[in-house]
Amino acid sequence: MRTILVVDDETPILESLEMFLCEKGYRVITAATGAEGLMKSRQHHPDVVMLDIRLPDKNGLEILKEMLGVANPPKVIMMTAFQDMETTIEAMKSGAYEYLNKPLDAGEIERTVDRAFRMNWPAGSHEILADVPSPKGVIIGKSPQMCEIFKTIGVLCRNQATVLIQGETGTGKELVARTIHHNSSFSDEPMMTLDCSAIVATLLESELFGHSKGAFTGAVETKPGPQIPLPDHFGYQSGYCRSCATGPLSGRSLLPAESRLHFCSPAQRPHL
Repeated sequence: MRTILVVDDETPILESLEMFLCEKGYRVITAATGAEGLMKSRQHHPDVVMLDIRLPDKNGLEILKEMLGVANPPKVIMMTAFQDMETTIEAMKSGAYEYLNKPLDAGEIERTVDRAFRMNWPAGSHEILADVPSPKGVIIGKSPQMCEIFKTIGVLCRNQATVLIQGETGTGKELVARTIHHNSSFSDEPMMTLDCSAIVATLLESELFGHSKGAFTGAVETKPGPQIPLPDHFGYQSGYCRSCATGPLSGRSLLPAESRLHFCSPAQRPHL
């Protein structure tokens, strides 16, 4: 039988969730503390865990990492009445399946739990990144739309996928890119912001990947490329990025490099 473990220190929430989920056909186990939740997780091996962030004896994020550190871990749905960017990003980055804000909505709970049972995560999706510094107060917002953005940022921090951020000028595209960078495994490396629309097309590859001495007129010395390029308004010049990814301009040998690209665009770019 499909089993759900609910961990929350508020008795009314525990009882309500137990009644609601039992009516939907799930086997429900409850725990009022973090220690009890961990013990019952080891005993019953639930398929899904609904875990409160703030518990009297343990931090929910610490419990999350312990629950995901075993073979065949459950899908963990975090719950909280305190909405903030850092906690949301940290929870999703640490491997949480979903992040729900209180007061809980019955329809959202049903959809989230049903999706959790139907969805199979690929191997390695529970890997936890080492703790990295997070910028304070970079993005402010508590609306449902901002919460979704924070959850997406947290998921992106767990992988090295190339990111396209779209939005009108002034909506905070670069802030989102910087938040992803500061919470990712690249956080100890530099991040460079580059406005491609302000650079001559023939010099774009030099700005992105560097150049060797004598590569063109005025190249009096070798210039290394940035380790974390972040082109702003990259537009349709992405062909230069592909053609120069093998090494610096006019270089005689290939140089190993590892970077992550965040493309920021104020309009739809169907060809990127």
